[in-house]
Parts: sequence; C-alpha cells; structure tokens
Amino acid sequence: MKNKEFLGTEPIGKLLLKMAIPTVLAQLVNMLYNVVDRIFIGHIEGVGDYALTGVGICMPIIMAISAFAALISIGGAPRASIALGEGKQNNAEKILGNCFSLQIIVSIILTAIILIFKRDLLMAFGASENTIGYAVDYMSIYAIGTIFVQLTLGMNAYITAQGATRVSMISVLIGAIANIVLDPIFIYIFGMGVRGAALATIISQMLSCAWAISFLLGNKTVLKIKKENLKIEADVVLPCIALGLAQFIMQISESVISVCFNSSLQSYGGDIAVGAMTILTSVMQFAMLPLQGVSQGAQPIISYNYGAKNRERVKKSFSLLLRVSLIYSVSLWALIMLFPTAFAGIFTSKPELIEFTGGALRIYCGVLCIFGIQVAAQMTFISLGKALSSITVAVARKFVLLLPLIYIVPRFVENKTMGVYLAEPIADTLAVTFTAILFVFQFKKALKEMDGM
Repeated sequence: MKNKEFLGTEPIGKLLLKMAIPTVLAQLVNMLYNVVDRIFIGHIEGVGDYALTGVGICMPIIMAISAFAALISIGGAPRASIALGEGKQNNAEKILGNCFSLQIIVSIILTAIILIFKRDLLMAFGASENTIGYAVDYMSIYAIGTIFVQLTLGMNAYITAQGATRVSMISVLIGAIANIVLDPIFIYIFGMGVRGAALATIISQMLSCAWAISFLLGNKTVLKIKKENLKIEADVVLPCIALGLAQFIMQISESVISVCFNSSLQSYGGDIAVGAMTILTSVMQFAMLPLQGVSQGAQPIISYNYGAKNRERVKKSFSLLLRVSLIYSVSLWALIMLFPTAFAGIFTSKPELIEFTGGALRIYCGVLCIFGIQVAAQMTFISLGKALSSITVAVARKFVLLLPLIYIVPRFVENKTMGVYLAEPIADTLAVTFTAILFVFQFKKALKEMDGM
C-alpha cells in the first residue's frame, strides 16, 4: 500500500477497474444503511406506511449530515491526491490531519443543533400528526451517531484518495452487514420499531468508523493521521473547504429540495405522496451511489496524474469514466421504465402506495439515462481542483432550476401532485446540457494549464 506510483503507471482501463469495483461495491453497500432501514420499517405490520413516511421526513437532516462530511473530505481528499502526485507527502498528511480535527468539531455542533431543534425541523420538513412521532423517535437516536457518520464518510475519502479502495470497501461492508443483522433484531424481536432501525444504523457506523481510523493510524497506509497535523490551520483547511463546497452544495441542496418536495407533496397529495417521495429518494440513491462509486474510483487517478502533469492519462481517465457512467445510467433508466412497481414493492406491501409510486417513479426518473454526463463532469471538476466550475454546476442544477420548478410546474398541469415530480426531469435535462457545455470549455482550459504547471 505504500507504493503510490501505480496511479501514474498502470493502464487506465485496468486501473479504473481496480479502483472502481471496490468503490462501487462500497457505495452499494453503504446505500444499505438507509435503504435496509426503510425496507424493514415499511413492512412493520399495521403502521409501516406511516413509519416509512416518518423516516422519510428525516432524510433532509441525514442528507445535511452527509453534506457537511463532504464539505471537508471531498474537498480535502483530491488535494491530498494532487499533493501525492507532486511528491509532497507531508502536505498531503497535513491536509488529512486538519480535516480529521475539523470533522470532529463539526460533528459535535451538528449533534447539538439536531437534538435541540429536531421536532420543529421535522414539522417544517413536512411531517403530519400521523408521522411526526415516528420521525422524532428515529432522529433522536440517529443524531447521537452523527460523529460516526461524519468520520466514516470523511476518512474513507482519504483511504480512497491513496488508492486503497479495498480497505474503504471493507470499512463500509463491516457497517452494512452489522446493519442488516441488527435491523430485524431491534425492529421486530425487541419491538423497538423506528428507534431500533436508528440504533442499528449508528452502531453499524461506529464499527465502520473504527475500522477506517485504525487503518489511517496503522503502518499500511500512505496517508497517516499524525498528532502534529491535528492542529487546524486556516491555510490548509480553507482551500479544502473551497473545493468541497461544490459537493456540499449538491448534497445540502438535496436536503433543501427534499423539504420543498415534501411540503409541496403534502399540500397536493397528502401522506401517500410524501411516502412515495421516500421511495423515490431511495431509488435515486440506488441510481446515484454506484455512479458516485465509479467517479470516486476515478478521482485519485485523475488528481494524481494532474499533479504529475500527465496530460494524456487525465484525458483517457475522464473518457473512460464518462463511458462507464453513461452505460450505467442508461441501463438503470431502462429497468425503472420497464418495472417501476417492482422497485416500489421493495419498500412497501400496500397496493395503493405501490401503484401510486410506480407512476410517479417513471416521471421522476424520466431522464436518468443522461445523468452519467453530470456525474462524470462534476467529479472531474473536483478531481482537477476546479472549485468554481464545480460550484457553478451544483448551484445551477438544484437552486436555479429545480427549486423554482417544484412550485412552477404544478401550476401548468392538471395533476398537481405529478407536476411536482415532473420538476425533476425538466431540471435535469437543462442542468446536464449546461454542465456539458461548460465542461467542454473548462476541460480544454485545464489541459492547457497543465502544460504550463
């Protein structure tokens, strides 16, 4: 693991396969944390639909926790990779140490805020009298594990950044297996319901966190957490935050958008429409996480070779990332269009919710086939350290396009509830077009800048 030069020497196709497979598996397994919870919760006898909707109301807060992890780690990890490519080992480890300390501080602040304001937040996010009890029960326990979520997501980014994708995969796998085992025990056998699902999740994240940190403290890591690097320095963390800001905006915007979706759907379609949104969000996580896994597998390759001024390898890495991302997004889109109720049936056994969600799913994922372009371009911006471009496309997609469309589109269609779901494919079409045009210009500029580095 100490040899990092393979990122600049191995054939691109073989290298991306080597890096992406463990990362994709890790992302798929990581998805199980929330998805498995929802599957078990949705099938609780008698109250599963209300319990599922209640947990869905918690998603904006869960997304916000992940967004803050991304703000620090997704910005820091590419900079650490670039530093490794430049041969600056000490700088890379200083980035890791500073970001580790900052994530602990952020975790403590987030935990306090969530525990104090959880009920008010959840009511504002679309909870009803039927669902607020389940939402509060879940969030009260989940919030305590914020630090484990933050450090697991954050430190795994640095494990991946040095090419140790198998280690990061094992980290996630440990937690996911624990979650799958503990969920039915706590939910059904102990009769804890949604509280049991939350408890299973934070115990699982704690195990993943312990594995990731133990690796970064050990002797097999390229990047090591060292005591002398834990003191936070502004000139180290601020560039990381600047680069991570785009991913933060993307993820925090998911939280904001989730609130807007839930509130609009509650007013137009009631609890069934909000419950369907919980399932749609779960399916989209299934769609996005493997794409993110492929792009995160490509990130250290692009970043390292950018730092090493290897122009051709950067071009080849992006080209392969784009092709793989598109193949995946088109394949998943086809499955959703053909079998929408099959996806809905994974999360609930109520026929009316399955039927309603099936129709909404086809609309909501209508242009998923082209979304591989967005993901590939977004991660390449981040991998090259192009913070402004990454932030621009993130803001354009969610805040400039989707947010207003959630409220505009229902005014022009007969079925107001389906009009809310229709905002997503319209926004995605416009966003992917804008991102593709911007990327063509910025990527050419980055390649020219590399020649002069």
